[in-house]
Amino acid sequence: MPTVETPAVSRSGITTSATGERHIPASTRADGSIRKEIKVRPGYRPPEDVEVYKNRTAEGWKNRGKGGVPGAEGLKSEVDPAKTAAANKNAKRREARKKAAATAESKEEEPVADAQLKPEEEKKPVDPEAEKEKEAKKLTKKLRQARELKDKKEKGDVLLPEQFEKVIKINELIRQLDNLGFDAQGEKKMTET
Repeated sequence: MPTVETPAVSRSGITTSATGERHIPASTRADGSIRKEIKVRPGYRPPEDVEVYKNRTAEGWKNRGKGGVPGAEGLKSEVDPAKTAAANKNAKRREARKKAAATAESKEEEPVADAQLKPEEEKKPVDPEAEKEKEAKKLTKKLRQARELKDKKEKGDVLLPEQFEKVIKINELIRQLDNLGFDAQGEKKMTET
């Protein structure tokens, strides 16, 4: 059985026959009409078939940020990123966290965050009166700022939406102070006995 050579077709669509003749084969247009076969002159190379000259220097310039350091390919396999100083430090931290979590689970005492407190801070008892006074100071400050904003508004100044919200909360702040046992000026109320 004789071998049938398929004609070589270039990028531009030019077919070379077995006899060396070059032509563009006949085809059908979109409207259904038939396009005739076109003979191509010997030696003619259309622009699609001309190979583009590649300048190595220009290619290197275009790819300058992608390749890394020239000649450093051999070094990449030698350097293990897992053995850098930062990686070692992070590994030690992870191990310490795991150990702390394991000891906290076994003892079932305090969470890890509380275990990091200083011993003096752990021994101080929380005074509820001091906490109330602290909260009252915060609320008094907010109340003073809200009253200043209210005065600004009454003078005709335009307030931002956040500032307007503070003015609206004046009564709520007074109520919170009252619940803590303080008056609207932040003074402790006298208990009647």
